[in-house]
Amino acid sequence: QVQLVESGGGLVQAGGFLRLTCAASGSIFSINRMGWYRQAPGKPRELVASITRDGTTNYADSVKGRFTISRDNAKDTVYLQMNSLKPEDTDVYYCQAIIRIQIGSYDAVYWGQGTQVTVSS
Repeated sequence: QVQLVESGGGLVQAGGFLRLTCAASGSIFSINRMGWYRQAPGKPRELVASITRDGTTNYADSVKGRFTISRDNAKDTVYLQMNSLKPEDTDVYYCQAIIRIQIGSYDAVYWGQGTQVTVSS
């Protein structure tokens, strides 16, 4: 059984920063891509940033230059450093990981439970 546990959300003033952490645990053979998504009530979940195992990153245009995604493969952990936060960054942030649980199995998508980020103006 695989779990993704997120931490680091909270309330911050505009211009401030937060660091989100997502740690994967359980029966894991390998983790391919890891990423962060966010979702506001009534809206679809959208990609914020992703990172492959070899470190290739991808960012939403709205966060480029402000957010940085990184990962520690030895710890099966992904981070999202969020700087210069804006009120429009307020959302629930979800960690996603594409995980293979054993040799010969298929990759599957796993999600964390979500962590609230609130940026006050």
